[in-house]
Amino acid sequence: MNEAPAAKTAEKTTSINEVVISLYKAQDKVYPRSVSGFFTKWRWVIIWLTQLFFYGMPWVQWGQRQALLFDLEARRFYIFNLVLYPQDLIYLTAILIISALSLFLFTAVAGRLWCGYACPQTVYTEIFLWIERKIEGDRAARMKLDAAAMSGKKLFKKACKQFVWILFALWTGFTFVGYFTPIRELGQAVLSVKLGPWETFWVFFYGFATYGNAGFLREQVCKYMCPYARFQSAMFDDDTLIVTYDEARGEPRGGRSRKADSKNLQLGSCIDCNLCVQVCPTGIDIRKGLQYECIGCGACADVCDTVMDKMEYPRGLIKYSTQNALTHHWTHKQMLQRIMRPRVLVYSAILGLLVAGLLLSLWFRPSFKVDVVRDRGVMARMTDDGKLENVYRLQIMNGTERVQHYRVAATGLNGLEIEAEDRHAEESNENDTNFEHSITVQPAESRWLIVDLKIPDGSAETGSHKIQFEVESVESKEIVTEKSVFLVPR
Repeated sequence: MNEAPAAKTAEKTTSINEVVISLYKAQDKVYPRSVSGFFTKWRWVIIWLTQLFFYGMPWVQWGQRQALLFDLEARRFYIFNLVLYPQDLIYLTAILIISALSLFLFTAVAGRLWCGYACPQTVYTEIFLWIERKIEGDRAARMKLDAAAMSGKKLFKKACKQFVWILFALWTGFTFVGYFTPIRELGQAVLSVKLGPWETFWVFFYGFATYGNAGFLREQVCKYMCPYARFQSAMFDDDTLIVTYDEARGEPRGGRSRKADSKNLQLGSCIDCNLCVQVCPTGIDIRKGLQYECIGCGACADVCDTVMDKMEYPRGLIKYSTQNALTHHWTHKQMLQRIMRPRVLVYSAILGLLVAGLLLSLWFRPSFKVDVVRDRGVMARMTDDGKLENVYRLQIMNGTERVQHYRVAATGLNGLEIEAEDRHAEESNENDTNFEHSITVQPAESRWLIVDLKIPDGSAETGSHKIQFEVESVESKEIVTEKSVFLVPR
């Protein structure tokens, strides 16, 4: 009889003690404080250089065309005097590999240099924050404005900020599309309201991506969307330069007046002002050690140095250093000597070889390309004059921006004759086994040529015979050879 009330009491106690634990925490908005210093100046130098290149390069002319243009419709990439075709995919692959190895090398040497100084997410976030500061004020003013009730002044500032953001984002999208459609033509199409559907889509898509990532997502992209933050630790070691807090010097931390003697107070150099947290674009506390959210921008080091100057303490409480340097109290020279360690030397050697190979390949790259495709609809056939014929299609791609003339010849079988669809070609019979055909290709154009190869019936055994096409440039005397086969049926 007494057990039932006890059970009910236990149930009530259990229900009262139940606590709902949320697995997700609402993200507080980060309000980075403006900062000046050595690393901040360098970051803005990089921002200026990258953005002058990005926004200015599409307007640079090279001869009668845009200097840097990726013409997808014509399937040609123009890089100053270099013209690349889809067949030159190997160069794009090499550039991607070099970029990846460069990222590995820079990360092994100095952590997330790319993220902190040159990543588009960082660059555009800095630009959008600069616009925000100019309109709404610095950190305290922005926090106060966001916390205030809606008013005419607040609405005006927010509207102005959004207008400038949108305008800048659309200009960014327009510039991006200008690398794929000649930007002067694109500008005329915008002014005359005759922009094509695909250009319109990509201008707004890229503009919206810039507006959303740099204006709203900001550090969320670095912390949760970017895969680099997740695997960067695999490329770090104890000799990698990272933004570090000298805990031995800074702890125990605590506030004090400028004239107070920290030794008498038994305090470290850190005055616990939290300015290093306030200037961090990802909102972390560097004093808690290395964290994957840290992008290595050095803003905390700059602001900490200003505080140390005011307190008349030595600089470098927060600085670029290595774990080994902090542990063993190395000098700056000793720390730099460890940079050239085996891991870095291997990365550097591989990267150097790839860059040298790419440059040499581009230097010795022929001025034209040739593709040979057999006509699969006609394996072999007999002609009216009693000869055995194979049909091929040759694509000759002129990689220069001048009219070029090419001689096409075929060798490999006795009595081999060449005929082409172009009846205005010049033919010469230099010997009994080689005929030539001449073709003209316009600047940076490609041309298909249908070629008939003939041999006297019975002059070759049944089966597949190796032949080769030799295409020679009349102007440069370059020769490109492409292999194929001549089929003799039973």
